[in-house]
Amino acid sequence: MNSLFTLLQGNPYPGRGIVLGAAPDGIRAVLAYFIMGRSENSRNRVFAPHEAGIRTQAYDESRMTDPSLILYAPVRTVGVRTVVTNGDQTDTICDYLAQGKSFAEALAIRTFEPDAPNYTPRISGLLEADGRYTLSILKSADGNPAACRRFFYAYDPLPGQGHFIHTYQGDGDPLPSFAGEPFTVEMEDNTGAFAKKLWTSLDVDNKVSLFVRYITLETGETETLIFNRHEEAE
Repeated sequence: MNSLFTLLQGNPYPGRGIVLGAAPDGIRAVLAYFIMGRSENSRNRVFAPHEAGIRTQAYDESRMTDPSLILYAPVRTVGVRTVVTNGDQTDTICDYLAQGKSFAEALAIRTFEPDAPNYTPRISGLLEADGRYTLSILKSADGNPAACRRFFYAYDPLPGQGHFIHTYQGDGDPLPSFAGEPFTVEMEDNTGAFAKKLWTSLDVDNKVSLFVRYITLETGETETLIFNRHEEAE
């Protein structure tokens, strides 16, 4: 397995990232989501609790120049299932699940983000009540916006193991999309220690916000931590 923290320390700009997996104790599922930003507009955000999940919102509304693509609900729940994504496809997935349709059916009507020349991939995850999880990435055809490539990765949980997917291979202009399968990464039992190490592994200049949640599978009880760069500075 890879070290999640080493992977992040070696990449100054992975963009937005999702981690899903199982704690070593085998009784809790693990979910993490982070956002990064290079522009002032992207960095002018915080995670705020919303219903059973979070929303991104402007830290300083007077400085927000374009809310499209950066304000959305990254984490929502549908019954006992948890959805996490890097965009407004969260709402599409939740709507489809509520209608009895599937994760794949929801993403079949979505594509990568319309932010030429980057064509940022849409990454999404679905965590089931029993700990099974699926990750997905929708991206352009090697930078060609004429076609969308849709990839899905389904996992049965293993104690102490998770999978990590993010939007960009690293920094660049245009930004290179994530390639290959999600990384297999080692999970930890202590929620606070895991979240703190993950937060400190993100590039200090580019990190914006982090959400970490551990879910006890038998009871549905959650332990949640949120880190916001702007709140640290206050």
